[in-house]
Amino acid sequence: MNAELSFSATLGQGELLQRIWEIYDAISKLKSLKPSVEVNKLFSRLVLLCIPPNPIDCNSLTGDAQEMRSKLIRLCGKAEGLLENHFAAILGSHGIPLDHLSLFPYYDNYVKLSHLEHRILAQHLVEDPRYVAFIGSGPLPLTSIVLAKDYLRASVFHNYDIDPTANSLASRLVVQGTDLSKRMEFYTSDILQVTHALRDYDVVFLAALVGMDQEEKRCVIEHLAQFMAPGAILMLRSANGARGFLYPIVDLAALPGFDVLSVFHPDDEVVNSVVIARRRFDTCGEILLSNKCFDIASFSSLKHGALVEEITIEKQAF
Repeated sequence: MNAELSFSATLGQGELLQRIWEIYDAISKLKSLKPSVEVNKLFSRLVLLCIPPNPIDCNSLTGDAQEMRSKLIRLCGKAEGLLENHFAAILGSHGIPLDHLSLFPYYDNYVKLSHLEHRILAQHLVEDPRYVAFIGSGPLPLTSIVLAKDYLRASVFHNYDIDPTANSLASRLVVQGTDLSKRMEFYTSDILQVTHALRDYDVVFLAALVGMDQEEKRCVIEHLAQFMAPGAILMLRSANGARGFLYPIVDLAALPGFDVLSVFHPDDEVVNSVVIARRRFDTCGEILLSNKCFDIASFSSLKHGALVEEITIEKQAF
């Protein structure tokens, strides 16, 4: 795998795009995206192509290439959901599902990402949050589970997903009578229909696949800005470089109502970037623009480095 990653890192943007097209064509012809040898092989090849650092700007793609990227992200999202459904059912068949989380093949990645997100969050909070919302928690809410059991041991987690089947599978993972069952709740809701309840949360996580394109993402973020409490933290998952073929990229200029605090770009197998923003207290009609300067931070306990994009803020009236 390391050899494949090294090879992918040497690809020029034109060759990278051509190879991604080839994999997209193969994926789009599959009869099913449920976990199988062929499905796993194609998506593994895609991830290996997209993980190495590459200066490609996915949002600047035009025409057929941008349309392909949009369709590929949706295919990735569907495959990811089916994979999580599959393993949520397997885990739910065990007496104590949380003792078997490592059966999920990407569990270690979630552990690393949750550790990173907690470290980022801790830099901007005086104390642990009382209430946390995770929007788009899915059938396998590993971020909520890892944060609740390993880091935020007194926080209450409310998990929102629009799919009742996903919530049914997820709720079976938290065995009644345990500490987590008292601190984790699941709600089947379209987040755009959730209004004043959002003011209760100190921290809101927005899953990468909630809002599959820029317009959908913008609508969700504007809704959160309208109803989240001033001073509350919003954690968004984004993507950087070629990883933007796997997940949507958050437009930092399209976060009205929020002050962007920092952006973190992992450079290892953790695919998602992390954006942390604070719901603005200010309501006088100002939009925040950002100047970016870059630094490298080493997360030694994660055994990986992360490119940290620190944000300095300027105010500009609109």
